[in-house]
Amino acid sequence: MGGLSIGINFNTNNACNWRCIYCQVPDLKIGAAPKIDLELLEQELRSFLNDVKEGDFYDRYYVPADKRIIKDIAIAGNGEPTSLKDFAAAVELIGKIATEAGIFPDSHYVLITNGSLIHQANVQAGLSALKTYGGEVWFKFDSATEEGRALINHASQSSKTSLNNLLLSASLCPTKLQTCLVDYDEQGFSNKERLAFIDLFKTLKQLDCQLQDILLYTIARPSLQPEASKIRPLDTNILNDFALEIRLLDYKVSVTA
Repeated sequence: MGGLSIGINFNTNNACNWRCIYCQVPDLKIGAAPKIDLELLEQELRSFLNDVKEGDFYDRYYVPADKRIIKDIAIAGNGEPTSLKDFAAAVELIGKIATEAGIFPDSHYVLITNGSLIHQANVQAGLSALKTYGGEVWFKFDSATEEGRALINHASQSSKTSLNNLLLSASLCPTKLQTCLVDYDEQGFSNKERLAFIDLFKTLKQLDCQLQDILLYTIARPSLQPEASKIRPLDTNILNDFALEIRLLDYKVSVTA
């Protein structure tokens, strides 16, 4: 489905609490989102949506007639968005503005997150608000082993903690699991990693975690991290074979390569 995807970036300082080796953010640093001006956010979003709906936005950018639709509003950007101190208030404000503008519920409302802060009350309140507006969470889970998480995400948080946060997310708001698989240093997709993922998906079934979808993908553009020269897209056939294996566990799986 084509159309306009509107991204909202809370991390204008290029700061994140993880450092994924495939990240395309320049000058990425460890940290949290800066303080947000909610009045400015409201002003800018209302102005932009009005330009799209009533102005000449589509004409200025030569958007084909059949693509002149707002596909989604996605909270993503240049770092971990849930690190924003006023995260819940911002999620609520965006939902309110988009609803008043007639964007929701027809368009999707998406949060793309590494899920590392979902145990925090402010983040959980934001997920509840997201659900109110028909939204969904895309929860990053790039590796099911501790070694893989340290290598790919530079994440100190354990797989067990991420699993608990994933369960929390799915209980608060419709959640999709998003997994980026890459070929690092010509190692491909190891059997150890594959089996660990299968064990994870079996565990999620046993715990009755209601995932809406599993989104498998690989990199499409070069990384801007120091490891860039060692990273390649994972072969599409490997992605598709892995997707088939996951589907046997009664999951819906989407593949983008």
